[in-house]
Amino acid sequence: MAMKVIKRRLPDLLLEQGLVTEEQLKECIALQRTQGQNLAHILVERKYLSEEDLVITLSEQLGIPHMRVGNYNIPKEVLAEVPEALARQHAMLPISTTGDVLTLAMSNPLNIMALDDLRMLTSYEIEPVVAVESELMAAIDKNYGGGKAHDLYDELLAKDAEKEIEVVDDRDKVEDVSELETGAEDEPVKRLVRLILFNALELGASDIHFEPFEKIVRIRYRVDGTLEEAKGPPKNLQSNLVARLKILSNNRIDETRKPQDGRIHIRYNNRDIDFRVAYLPSKYGEKVVLRVLDKSNLTLDLEGMGFEKQPMEAFNHALGLPHGMILMTGPTGSGKTTTLYSALNKLNVVTRNVVTVEDPIEYELFGITQVATHTAIGLTFAEVLRQILRQDPDIIMVGEIRDHETADVAVKAALTGHLVLSTLHTNDASGVFPRLVDMGIEPFLVQSSVALAAAQRLLKRVCSFCKEPVNVPKDVLERIQYKYNDEDGPPQFVRGRGCAKCKNTGYKGRVAVIEAMPDYPEIQELVMNRASGTQLKLMAMKCGMRTLRMNGISKAVKGQTTIEQVLEHTTAD
Repeated sequence: MAMKVIKRRLPDLLLEQGLVTEEQLKECIALQRTQGQNLAHILVERKYLSEEDLVITLSEQLGIPHMRVGNYNIPKEVLAEVPEALARQHAMLPISTTGDVLTLAMSNPLNIMALDDLRMLTSYEIEPVVAVESELMAAIDKNYGGGKAHDLYDELLAKDAEKEIEVVDDRDKVEDVSELETGAEDEPVKRLVRLILFNALELGASDIHFEPFEKIVRIRYRVDGTLEEAKGPPKNLQSNLVARLKILSNNRIDETRKPQDGRIHIRYNNRDIDFRVAYLPSKYGEKVVLRVLDKSNLTLDLEGMGFEKQPMEAFNHALGLPHGMILMTGPTGSGKTTTLYSALNKLNVVTRNVVTVEDPIEYELFGITQVATHTAIGLTFAEVLRQILRQDPDIIMVGEIRDHETADVAVKAALTGHLVLSTLHTNDASGVFPRLVDMGIEPFLVQSSVALAAAQRLLKRVCSFCKEPVNVPKDVLERIQYKYNDEDGPPQFVRGRGCAKCKNTGYKGRVAVIEAMPDYPEIQELVMNRASGTQLKLMAMKCGMRTLRMNGISKAVKGQTTIEQVLEHTTAD
């Protein structure tokens, strides 16, 4: 028989039966308001009430049968009537269907809202039975497949990450959340997310990739520029894990069809660390990539970055100019932004007004006004840059020059007495000039505004624990155009043998290599004549510029990296 609507409250029933006192009830109701947990669960947890007494009282007073659900194997078609997230949220399990009636085991059959939600969702009349909550949750795990997930929690949480990392989350105490949020707020899900972040920081990863496929969820960490696969969570936790990340990054959890961006802030070993989070809808769910932004690891000492002599001198000269553009180029993850932040830190003195426009702001720098773009409301790079020019700036950093409009405003700013720093996507430093011309900037404006073009790469650093000498064949040195004095013989290169410290890779950490191309007078005429990047590069080399390949080989000669890394990340001159 379908259930009638019950209007009695659980506290009244418990008081009538003398199972709890008013003081105990008031205490637990106050806890419910702050913690958002089920009242019966709190009473049982604090040992004011036994689960058995609760079930018997509800059964007798409401005229509802009670049952033991531990040994039930529910048919898949019956389980499909109630979504797992809803079953866990309200501690209820579908038992069987007969005609238009669904028999439902519940720990609290007085939860009228849950019954109404389910009635609308399934179009069934609901016939509840009462069950012990602990048995009910175990049965939910067993039937929906959550048992394996909890086994994984136990295995993963053997590492005591809780003492090391604290997620700063102002929404932990929100009471009224959606079904998906409730699943995401389960303590095991919270702890698993913390562990994923903790492992990334322990490994020194720069990125975390959360990738859904048909039957698995893959987690990969980018360490020293290479992706490494880690053990992934169960597939049935995918939605809750993504929802938890969205809660932490203040994104909409009900939006799964459009890309979203957010930011997570945590504390780890007394350090404040941010994660920039990007959500991308894919065939089997949302792919999530988190970029680790650890300000404590940010090297804000330009001289300390280890650049070779020629590019370092060129960079310092350009930073000393009163106006002009300094443009960094290189692939994603090559350290361009870090170099620009280091340059800004050097320029950041009380006598200068320094302003940046970024998408998004990666690191906060004291003494610098930083503005984030917001395309949805018209705050594009170009628009923010126009507004910045009204703020009496001395130095401006533009996160990236992406289009003609931004390039045009940046060039005009550089020509009107401002020092402008930015990034551009080209293969090398010489490609900056033709790239700006291709974007619609007149050649005479390009040659007048660009003070320095620089390209950067990050090479893997040889592990200092297993470093050993290696002989590089003469033909290899000839192929990379490395010349040495025959009397002294070839230099002694090194490699990493592989050890536990570097996980047998031979590399640990990375080293930056840069080429810096000043606006030599000899190349200005070539720029005016729309010369190619190759022509500009050859002329710059004649003027004294050292290329990425040359500077990379210098790093290898010093024993900081290997010839293989140089060949992989740089092209022949």
